[in-house]
Amino acid sequence: MDEKRQEIKRYFNDTYDIYEQLFECVKSDQGYYERPEPLRHPLIFYYGHTATFFVNKLVVSKLYDSRVDKDVESMMAIGVDEMSWDDLDNTDYQWPSVAEVKAFRGKVRDLVNHLIDTMPLSFPIDWQSPFWIIMMGIEHERIHLETSSVLIRQLDLEFVKPLPEWKLCESRGAAPENSLLDVAGGNIKLGRSHPSETYGWDNEYGSFNTAVEDFKASQFLVSNEEFLPFIQDGGYDCDQWWTEEGVEWKRFKKVKHPVFWVADDNAESGYRYRALYEEIDMPMNWPVEVNYLEAKAFCNWLSNKTCKKIRLPTEAEWYGLRHQCIDQDHLEWEQAPGNINLEYYASSTPVDAFMQKGFGDVVGNVWQWTETAIDGFDGFKVHPTYDDFSVPTFDGRHNLIKGG
Repeated sequence: MDEKRQEIKRYFNDTYDIYEQLFECVKSDQGYYERPEPLRHPLIFYYGHTATFFVNKLVVSKLYDSRVDKDVESMMAIGVDEMSWDDLDNTDYQWPSVAEVKAFRGKVRDLVNHLIDTMPLSFPIDWQSPFWIIMMGIEHERIHLETSSVLIRQLDLEFVKPLPEWKLCESRGAAPENSLLDVAGGNIKLGRSHPSETYGWDNEYGSFNTAVEDFKASQFLVSNEEFLPFIQDGGYDCDQWWTEEGVEWKRFKKVKHPVFWVADDNAESGYRYRALYEEIDMPMNWPVEVNYLEAKAFCNWLSNKTCKKIRLPTEAEWYGLRHQCIDQDHLEWEQAPGNINLEYYASSTPVDAFMQKGFGDVVGNVWQWTETAIDGFDGFKVHPTYDDFSVPTFDGRHNLIKGG
């Protein structure tokens, strides 16, 4: 019992530490108040938001009956509405100082550690367990570790600095030629049951069974080199490859290339690549990082070029590929079979660096878009402490990402 309590405590503090370490990439306090993405709050919000989440969920679940700092929490509880990409938030907030938010985070850390040490613990840890709320806060911060890193990657270079702990992969070169390989179909079962072996969000519970036919999947993730001809062929200017929403999005954003590509006439490809804290020569053999609208447009363009029916996989097809290539869950890994969970680099790696039975990066490197919109499985229930986590996205317009 005490061993599990200490394991959770380590996981909480490790997560808290690495999240704060990420923000050490921001060179000065001024950088915290920049808005690198106009559709999101400045970084100071996200620095305090994950700690605020802990407090809010502890209060809602009646595990804590007070507030740590009501002023900070009132500003950092709710982010920009993410239901639509054009939902601008122009509210003029009087943000607290970086020092104030750092002190707030320290108080929340002490609170959570105290609760881990003193709350009753029994097994299994299920939805009714007070420790479920602790796990929810940890996994929520893990989500924001990724989303905050994306925002930091969009800060002007004058506001960021390198950290030795956040190492970029130095293996860069030409991309391997991609090809389509066979994947066996079969009956795919998705979903979790109560209790499950690890934490899961509410949309992961329930059951869904479906039959998947044999199909072909690309051997590698789409690389920067493979995506470049789409741009050179005017892919961002040609509406025929894009969905109606895609056309609206690219006009609204005035986008001509992926967000982390930097136009540079002096570069051989015409672009440089923005990593976490620096610009580098375009790593042609790294995977391209795009949103669903861009990924779908690329598939439509490539289908036309190759006279083949090429699309994104469904969620069930992705699991079919995963089951064929990786027969262990993450709890059984002695070493991650891909560039995932910061076990290797704070950047992508070449698309052929981690091979699994003929395929590269079945898990790891980047999130992988699917054609499946998020929805509840049979038996889906909303977690009472976080009733607005997944249901607002059950609208057919929010596609699932897999892979990690």
